[in-house]
Amino acid sequence: MIAEPFQISANDKYRFEALPQDAHQLDIIAEGEGRFHLLHNGKSYHAEVVEAHYATREFTLIINGSKYTLKVADHYERLVQKLGLNAGSSHKMNTVKAPMPGLVLNILVEKGQSVQKGDPLVILEAMKMENVIKAAGDGRVKAVSIHKGAAVDKGQLLLEME
Repeated sequence: MIAEPFQISANDKYRFEALPQDAHQLDIIAEGEGRFHLLHNGKSYHAEVVEAHYATREFTLIINGSKYTLKVADHYERLVQKLGLNAGSSHKMNTVKAPMPGLVLNILVEKGQSVQKGDPLVILEAMKMENVIKAAGDGRVKAVSIHKGAAVDKGQLLLEME
């Protein structure tokens, strides 16, 4: 079986692909918590992991003094995006609906709680992946219409916002 490449975006400016086996070409030495020394193609790099959001596959690194925000998409993430089933949304909504059928793994907010744009609301498992449903804008949770462990259909009401 041929491995599918990861698509990596750095600072929303640079895009490249990397195969899982490409990691074997790196010589990595841990220097402490979240800090590493890397050798690649005869060049030396010092890297520090500043932030790691595994659910959204976003990582902030400082490499040789320069800050990079990486977004990593595997084959399944690209498929979800291609089908238009992304968990995030950029427009204001009064309701939060399931972008795909799945299982509610966790509800991260409760009725009356204030949230800001980008705050995680619900973790939904779909296609064997955890998808973090985030707030599209600032607001307050008016009602929670689901419970942990519930199976939901695409378009099903998860939360009401005000």
